[in-house]
Amino acid sequence: MHNSNSGSGKRRCIAEINVVPYVDVMLVLLVIFMVTTPLITQGVKVDLPTASTQPLTKEEEAPVVVTVDAKGSMYLSISTESNSEITAELLLAEVEAAIIRNPKRQVIVRGDKNVNYDYVVQVMSLLQKAGVASVGLETNEVNAS
Repeated sequence: MHNSNSGSGKRRCIAEINVVPYVDVMLVLLVIFMVTTPLITQGVKVDLPTASTQPLTKEEEAPVVVTVDAKGSMYLSISTESNSEITAELLLAEVEAAIIRNPKRQVIVRGDKNVNYDYVVQVMSLLQKAGVASVGLETNEVNAS
C-alpha cells in the first residue's frame, strides 16, 4: 500500500499573515483623521460675557442651549443641524417638545456679549412661551488675576 502523502515527507505549510498592507491602511486612516478632526467644529462661535458664577451641576440629560450670535441669529443645540440658523417658530416648537418630554431639563442661553440686548430678551420670551420655567445665561469665568 502506497500512501499518496508519503511523498511529501517533512514539508509543512507555513501560514503567515503579511501585515504590511494593514499597516499601510492604518497609517492612511490616521492621516485622514488627523486632517479632518480640526475641521469639525462644536457649536457656533460666540464671544461670551464674563461673570463670577458657580458652574452648573451635571444632569442626566444635556441642557438645551440656545445660542444668539453677534448678528442676532439663533441656533439650537438639540436641533438636527445645531450649526444652522433656526427660525423663532421652529425654536419654539422644538424647545416645547423637549420640555414636554422632560420638564426638569435645563435651558441655557448663550448670548454674544456684542449682541443687541433685545435679541436675548426675545429669545427668553420665546422660551417662556415654550413652557420653560427658568432660563440660565452662559458666561465665561472671570480671571482672578
